[in-house]
Amino acid sequence: MNWLARLLPGKAPVLDLALRTRLEHCAARPSPDLSLSHFETRYIVANTEASGLDLDRDPLLAVAAISIQQGRLDPRQAYYAPLGEHPAEALTGLLEFIDRAPVVVFNSGFNQTHLERAFDSVLGLPPELEWLDLYWQLPVFFPEHHSSPARLAEWMASFEIETFQRHHALGDAYAIAQLFLALLGQSPALGVATPKALIDAEKSRRWLRQAG
Repeated sequence: MNWLARLLPGKAPVLDLALRTRLEHCAARPSPDLSLSHFETRYIVANTEASGLDLDRDPLLAVAAISIQQGRLDPRQAYYAPLGEHPAEALTGLLEFIDRAPVVVFNSGFNQTHLERAFDSVLGLPPELEWLDLYWQLPVFFPEHHSSPARLAEWMASFEIETFQRHHALGDAYAIAQLFLALLGQSPALGVATPKALIDAEKSRRWLRQAG
């Protein structure tokens, strides 16, 4: 049963028929095959823009995403939408762009949480997505730069990455996408050749961090 089918009567926000139909199409898309190689996998780098850093007080202002396919980033394959007066439209468009692909974020505690809360409050229920967090992944692949989780600005400085606008949903997504490409380039040497292997590596890293 997909996430949209689990909506309870009276619990879901009121959405017009066109939006609900689009969400049904999103929910009907097949789950990604996490056993495929990185080259065969379409990844989505997603990012958010909020009025501040307090998840409970500062509202989400905009969402953005960039597609990485066949190990390449095409800036033309991107999505950006301010929530503004039409948050349901913006978030539905984002889900259509994601198309059930694995979603890469930096700092899931902020970006993934913001997105899932928005999907819940605006659309009715968070969709079932596979998430990868570079905040945890990058130290595994590049301990020579930072052996423990570091801020996005520090990773950008380490790799001499620039973007057209910092603290902008799409601008930072572009920087995060470049970091993810660096990770994909390093992954064969570490035997991490599939999305599932990345997910498992992140789970292990988190467990070790908590256990320590």
